Amino acid sequence: MEKLSDTYKEQGIDFTFPIKIKDNNGKQTYYENSSGYWWKAEYNTKGYETYYEDSNDYWSKSEYDANGNKTYYETSNDYWCRYERDDNGKVTYYEDSTGYKRGIPKSSKTCEGKVVEVDGIKYKLKAL
Repeated sequence: MEKLSDTYKEQGIDFTFPIKIKDNNGKQTYYENSSGYWWKAEYNTKGYETYYEDSNDYWSKSEYDANGNKTYYETSNDYWCRYERDDNGKVTYYEDSTGYKRGIPKSSKTCEGKVVEVDGIKYKLKAL
């Protein structure tokens, strides 16, 4: 990504360091200092950070459910984690890229894909 200061210089725009940009909700979305370090962030409509990137080639991505609970997180360091929650937001399952797992995933709690036989006829179950 090209630094904002480089764009400003190309366009002849006068500026001073540090460069700070905020979105309409007051969340800082960009920062750059005089040594060339910069970072940028993106937020969802509820104000939760969904993406972060900086000049050290680091990035992270986050996903959230409708209640604002984090459901997935991934970084440029090959780390990721995933959460499943109940209706109250309590974590019921967690797993990450290190192989750590806690709880039982929702997918294993259903009978989806299992075959049952009723009166000699076989049915494959599908979750609704």
